[in-house]
Amino acid sequence: MDLLDLARAALLGILQGLTEFLPVSSTAHLLIAENLIGYEDPNNAFAIMIQLGSILAVMWLYRQRIFDVVTGLPTKPEARRFALMLFLAFLPAVVIGLFAADYVKTVLQESVSVIAWALLIGGVAMLVLEKFRPTPKVTDAAETPIWRAVAVGFAQCVAMIPGVSRSGATIYGGLLLGLDRRAAAEFSFFLAMPTMVAAFVYDFIKVKDHITADQTAEIAVGFVFAFLSAWFVVKPFLEYVTRVGFGPFAWYRIAAGAVLLGALAMGWL
Repeated sequence: MDLLDLARAALLGILQGLTEFLPVSSTAHLLIAENLIGYEDPNNAFAIMIQLGSILAVMWLYRQRIFDVVTGLPTKPEARRFALMLFLAFLPAVVIGLFAADYVKTVLQESVSVIAWALLIGGVAMLVLEKFRPTPKVTDAAETPIWRAVAVGFAQCVAMIPGVSRSGATIYGGLLLGLDRRAAAEFSFFLAMPTMVAAFVYDFIKVKDHITADQTAEIAVGFVFAFLSAWFVVKPFLEYVTRVGFGPFAWYRIAAGAVLLGALAMGWL
């Protein structure tokens, strides 16, 4: 391990944090970046560990809401309803993930063509939804009807395909089901908390014995930078999509997918 390795870890941590909660697929960006800078991540241990930094950042930003829900469970019906809503929305990812996770990680995750097409198609879908989305009926993520929350939970499962984007799938689902832009984005953040923590625990159990001493320092650096960059981007992202919408992210996805397909056609990847 040297300073170059730590610099690569910092760069990847920043990329992870910046893209985790944007509808652009952090997995796609991390895989492509690792290939471009020559970073080796045996068993995806580095990617798994730094992802925790991103989710802890959003949990810190919403710490008051989390505290209010947890302390209100014994006495407040709205706290119990919120917890139940998230639990039911989280369940589809648990059930489908248990059956599909290994296939995705071994067959799809390393496929640049799958990532490219997922980015491109997802971008087109986002543009269509921006133009033809239903009139919003839900303006507060915490007030999302249970059936809509569960439907968004099923939409989240599509993000098991690399390049789709977990936040993208849940935001698209929310928009399609009548949430306004801000509510869809915030619901995506709330649903990310149990989903990503559970995914981290599941993956960590599988890779913990493969983490080397050299990797520990790189993971620590990547974790810190992922936390800081995610903390930096979440609130501005919410304000931006409330005012502007998701169009710029859609065009970015389309451009990124087209560039990757072009690079594949030229034999560069």
